[in-house]
Amino acid sequence: MKRILEVAIKTIKESGNILLNYIGEEKEIELKGISNLVTQVDKLSERHILKSIEENFPDHSILTEETGFINKNSEYTWIVDPLDGTTNYAHNFPFFGISIALIKNKEIILGLIYDPIRDELFYAIKNEGAYLNDRRIEVSKTESLENSLISFAFPYELSLEEKNFIPFINFSSRTHGIRRTGSAAIEIAYVGCGRLDGFWAKKLKPWDISAGILIVEEAKGKVTDFSGNNIDIHTDNILFSNGKIHQEMIKILNLGKIFIRNEKF
Repeated sequence: MKRILEVAIKTIKESGNILLNYIGEEKEIELKGISNLVTQVDKLSERHILKSIEENFPDHSILTEETGFINKNSEYTWIVDPLDGTTNYAHNFPFFGISIALIKNKEIILGLIYDPIRDELFYAIKNEGAYLNDRRIEVSKTESLENSLISFAFPYELSLEEKNFIPFINFSSRTHGIRRTGSAAIEIAYVGCGRLDGFWAKKLKPWDISAGILIVEEAKGKVTDFSGNNIDIHTDNILFSNGKIHQEMIKILNLGKIFIRNEKF
C-alpha cells in the first residue's frame, strides 16, 4: 500500500498543477447538459492520471468520468474524477479539486481528494485513518442539527417534481446555514475534517463520492442513503455526517413538505 499511496499522491498533485497552469485562461468548453460542462483541462488532467496508473499498475482497471471504464478484469479498480467542480473552474471560481479512489473487490481501500488552490490533500487508507496534509483528521463534534453547518449538491437536471428544494428549505430554518460550493468532493472532504457537519446529495456518480466515502468513514463519520441504509458507490442518494446529527438529517430528508422552523413534523 505504501507504494500505491506514494504514486497516487504524486499523480494527484501533478494533475493539480495542470489545473493551476490553466486557471484564468480562456477555456474550451463542451456541454454535456445545460449545466454539465467539460473543458480541455478535464481531459488533460484525466490523461495524466490514466498514464500514471497504466504505467505503474498496468493490470488495474480504471473508471473515469470522461473516458469511462477501462476493464482489465482486475480485483483493483481506480475511480477518477480529474476535475470536480468543472463549472467553477470554467468561470475561474476557485473551488474545485481532483478525486481518486482505489477499490479492491468492491471495497474502497484508498481515497484522495486534492484542492490545488489551497494545496490541501485529503486522503484515507482503509483501517488506517483519514488525513489532511499528513495531519490526522476527524469529523466535528457538533451534537445537534440546530448548531450545525451543512452543505448539499443539486442534480444537474433540477426538477420541482422530485422535491429537490424541500430539504434545502427545511434545513435552512434549522441550522446555522447551508453551503453549496459546486464541488461535491471538496465538501465531502470538509465533512471529514470537521469544517462541515453534514452533506447530502442526489444523483452523484461513483467518481464524485468514492474517495469521500472512505475519508469520512475513516474520520469517524457516517455515510448512508437517505433512509439510513448502507451504500455503495452507485447509490442514488447519499448522506454524509459527523454521525451525531445523522438521524436528524435523515428525518428532514424524508419530509414530503415544507415545515416552518417551529412547526412539528
